[in-house]
Amino acid sequence: MPRQSEMTSKTRAELRSQAQSLNPVVMVGHEGITDGVVAALDSALTDHELVKVRFQDFKEKTRDLSNNLAKKTASALVSTTGFTAVFYRKNPEKKH
Repeated sequence: MPRQSEMTSKTRAELRSQAQSLNPVVMVGHEGITDGVVAALDSALTDHELVKVRFQDFKEKTRDLSNNLAKKTASALVSTTGFTAVFYRKNPEKKH
């Protein structure tokens, strides 16, 4: 699984393109990064590999919180745009 710093710009661009059509499946609200948010993102990454997260609060800290979420879920932060972040984690058991 490539970390953000190890991900090539081409790979990042491909993942961003794929994420365009996705709806956010995890929401970060006024409580911030809770164990529930981490568990929901972890589960979504296992199921889907590429996941959008929407920040409904803490909008000025989207990038910092996204980096924190990436660390806690062992995923790569693909991008942050506005109040939305895209995460990727390859599932070795999933067939492509």
